[in-house]
Amino acid sequence: MAQIFHARSGLYAKLVLVALCVALVIGIAVWRTVTGEPNNEGEAVEQPVPFSHKHHVAEVGLDCRYCHASVETDAFAGMPPISTCMTCHSQLFTDQPLLASIVDSWRTGIPLRWNRVHDLPDFVYFDHSIHVAKGVGCVSCHGPVDRMPLTRRVAPLSMDWCLDCHRHPERAVRPRDRVFTLQPPRPEDDRLGMTLVDAYRIDRRRLTDCSVCHR
Repeated sequence: MAQIFHARSGLYAKLVLVALCVALVIGIAVWRTVTGEPNNEGEAVEQPVPFSHKHHVAEVGLDCRYCHASVETDAFAGMPPISTCMTCHSQLFTDQPLLASIVDSWRTGIPLRWNRVHDLPDFVYFDHSIHVAKGVGCVSCHGPVDRMPLTRRVAPLSMDWCLDCHRHPERAVRPRDRVFTLQPPRPEDDRLGMTLVDAYRIDRRRLTDCSVCHR
């Protein structure tokens, strides 16, 4: 009897199935990145200490740069060392149970491990310093953190979301003296945006190049 199928046809079929599964997984991952599938968006992220931006920013009046010291100079905005926290809490509320982890970290020298709220994929490059230098306010990406008892992500951080801003930078830029204020955009900002894009020498033609975010 003549053999209808090749002896290795079963192996080939398995390889095809494996390839389809891999392609499906990659496709789902890319789709989630582009469309911004939920990644704790709108939900507070659990932290070792329930830090309240609402208290520290809106009530105490701390500037973003007091804790995020490298936001103007580095790609990473920076997280405050325990010594920064203890500037106040060596004297204030030292016996509060909620601050026990802070005090223990100070005494032992073991740093706290904070959980990232805004966590981009490894293949995406983001530089805080260039956005600040070009007049993009913190509130554009992080939302009104001064009204957040617990920090949550308010933007999808999807490719579409980022590209929309890169295509229309005039909607996000503001005078440099307002970059670290957390008030929402004002009506006059729309008229000012186009002027600032030119003043900050923002090259729209390059903002949508793949190499800007994928290096």
